[in-house]
Amino acid sequence: MLRCALIASLTLCGTAAGAAPRRIVSLNPCLDAILVNVATPQQIAGISHYSRDPKASIIPQQAKRFRVAHPNAEAVLALKPDLVLAGRHTALATRQALTRLNMPVTVFDAPESVEESRGQIRKIAALVGNPRGGERLIGRIDAALASAAFPGPQAPALIHHSSGLTPGATTLPDELLRRTGFRNMAVSYGLKGWGKVGIESIITRPPSLLLVANGEGGTSAATWLAHPALRRLKRTVRQVPVPAKLFYCGGPTIIAASRALAAIRQRQPR
Repeated sequence: MLRCALIASLTLCGTAAGAAPRRIVSLNPCLDAILVNVATPQQIAGISHYSRDPKASIIPQQAKRFRVAHPNAEAVLALKPDLVLAGRHTALATRQALTRLNMPVTVFDAPESVEESRGQIRKIAALVGNPRGGERLIGRIDAALASAAFPGPQAPALIHHSSGLTPGATTLPDELLRRTGFRNMAVSYGLKGWGKVGIESIITRPPSLLLVANGEGGTSAATWLAHPALRRLKRTVRQVPVPAKLFYCGGPTIIAASRALAAIRQRQPR
């Protein structure tokens, strides 16, 4: 209680045991998208600025309703939260400073599977005091995945992100590809996690589809695709641009990603 009194001018010291938090701050756009689906607007004190960017977020319009939470301790404390949600890549200095001030901070990793994403949703929904809201969101995700399932043969595909990276085995995009009727060629090339695929591998065993995930920053996909060897493959490899934001996150992003991939698979030759 003494510690609470010392920092009362900066922040709240938490809610009563068992009570739902009244002022939640999220510092991660993937968590933002889950939070706006399971918390009431009155509970949300701030979300990350990335969620307002339509190129990076699936909730840009919803995000405009909330204050921006800048990822530094002083800005977060000014919002007087009683719960902070952070990603593993949120600045360590910020997380440590908030922890030293006895601020309840919960840190989440990026989910590497649909099941991990379900678990993340359930945890956030429980933290905000709305488990049923979490189950409703999971139900929507499961329905979208079931609708996007492709019963026919898998088409060899490869995702190339504008950052220069490609998702391989043990990644959420890999699972989404498989669920929607594709075989992730990055796995065939031996890639695990996110990494780079050599042009030699693509030339030797080309995919039938190249999904060009365009986003902000990083190496230009156009530069990569301009390689003479890849230009020669244009006749046999279909290239389709997709929003990079579909492969950033789990949660409700899975709904948008599965629908987009299913639409592409329906147009892909069998």
